[in-house]
Amino acid sequence: MTPSPPAPRSSLFAKYFLALFAAVVVPLLIAGGSEAWFGHHDQRARLNDLLDAEARASAAKIQDFIDGIRDQLAWTVQLPWSDSIDERRRLDVFRLLGQVPAVASLTLVDATGRERLFVSRIGLNRIEGGFDHSANPAFTSVRSGRAWFGPVTFHAGSEPFMTIAVAGNRAAVGVVVAEVNLKLIWDVISAIRVGRTGEAFVLDRPGRLIAHPDISLVLRADETATRPLQALRARIVARNGQAVSGRDITGQTVLAAMAQIPGVDWSVVVKQPVTEAFGPIYAALWRTGALLIGGAGLAAALAYWLTQRMVGPIRLLEDGVARIGAGQFDHRIELATGDEFERLATRFNEMAGELAVSQERSERIGRLKRFLAPQVAELVERTGDDGVLEGRRIEVVVVFGDLRGFTAFSARAEPETVMRFLSDYYDALDRVVSDHGATLTNFSGDGMMVLLNAPVSCPDPALRAIHMARDMQMSVQSLLLDRRVLDHRLGFGVGLAMGPATVGRIGSEGRLDYTAIGTVVNLASRLCASAGDTEILVDAVAANAVGGRAPLVELKARALKGFDQPVRVFAAVTGEGR
Repeated sequence: MTPSPPAPRSSLFAKYFLALFAAVVVPLLIAGGSEAWFGHHDQRARLNDLLDAEARASAAKIQDFIDGIRDQLAWTVQLPWSDSIDERRRLDVFRLLGQVPAVASLTLVDATGRERLFVSRIGLNRIEGGFDHSANPAFTSVRSGRAWFGPVTFHAGSEPFMTIAVAGNRAAVGVVVAEVNLKLIWDVISAIRVGRTGEAFVLDRPGRLIAHPDISLVLRADETATRPLQALRARIVARNGQAVSGRDITGQTVLAAMAQIPGVDWSVVVKQPVTEAFGPIYAALWRTGALLIGGAGLAAALAYWLTQRMVGPIRLLEDGVARIGAGQFDHRIELATGDEFERLATRFNEMAGELAVSQERSERIGRLKRFLAPQVAELVERTGDDGVLEGRRIEVVVVFGDLRGFTAFSARAEPETVMRFLSDYYDALDRVVSDHGATLTNFSGDGMMVLLNAPVSCPDPALRAIHMARDMQMSVQSLLLDRRVLDHRLGFGVGLAMGPATVGRIGSEGRLDYTAIGTVVNLASRLCASAGDTEILVDAVAANAVGGRAPLVELKARALKGFDQPVRVFAAVTGEGR
């Protein structure tokens, strides 16, 4: 009698309620936490790329502003100098002042460094002033066809200016030197926006503020007030150009990135308030928190409801599984819940039906293995159809093996010794036959019969049969070598033949065998009887099928019992000289 299961140590309701509640809430917590972490990481990466792109774009705009001034200046040093200033050169200079408001004054210097023309928006113009600029860094540092940018200076401690010198493509055309009012960069920097409230500013190499949307900060030239901006740039440099967080002049926490302006060695820094930059993440976190709270409440309600619905079906399933496990495969679990429990009960019922069929099939296969060779029974088991055992006529290779001197040995030896030897002998041959995919039809005393190409066809059965026969000889000879102390006159001979035969199951209702019938069976049996110890005798058909792929030696034709004419016989070479 099956013992009853022990009483539960805790409430099933409590277990399932906690499990279902945790199954919903824990993934929500993990998902919410991972989403927040990865979202912050991804947003930081996106902001880094965005701010870096904005900084580069801003640097490019300011670079275009400076390049535009440089290109305009280059037009004034195209013509070589003559003894006097021509009217055309003066008109070019005045036209440049009209087109480039940032140029406050402009000086044309010839190749010797002598001032030839000076034009200013706030001072007196000079023609052929003759001042020597040969020692001026703006003249000495500029190269042919290139531009030179001087350091930023603050006139009257307020407005930022920079000297730009441009040399002509030839030394004879001289150099143009211009004083540029950098206050006009405000038009460029004030138009730059990062997000809704983000902005940009420009610092020169020493860290002085050159351009800022709040132009009053630039005009005050107060280094103490601009130290937070210098600190931002220093942190970006320390992080190899990556966006960093810090505080700006107003004390607000911002995220900032930087790009360099080549030539003038200025730094363009773009910044965006952290609250605005991470606004989407903060909003997502609030939504995630709300979802977690709502999910927890819903999980508690669902866990309570589902747990209440689980107890009854689980008990019914438990009883049904116990019956099926006890072997009552005709028992069916009746559940009509319309959910997974009903489908589970259906699966259990299907499993019970399959187990019944499997049990019946196993019993049938077990009966087959009692009467058929193992290979044949396994074939029927694999295919699920014993139609392969029906009688048919095909070309097969029949192999017979038989011990020499076994009758005398069995008469002299103890019965236990004979049976132990036969058991080892059968095991050795069965392993070889299985390894070569052949069908062992039966053992008869000390003899055996093996089929190749039936009931399962195989490629090149004759060659496979010779290889199998060699392995059989080696296995049995090794076994006999260990048994020489029992009887040195024991030996093993093999005969094989190839030809058409009728194969199939044969026998009575209670006892069936799978075998082959035909002349080829008799021929293989006679060849085996004619073979001496260690010999493998092969008929002419099998020898022709093998060709030269296996060493065969033709022997003298032999007269075999049951055959009117002498039969051509070949011997397979199994060792040195044999």
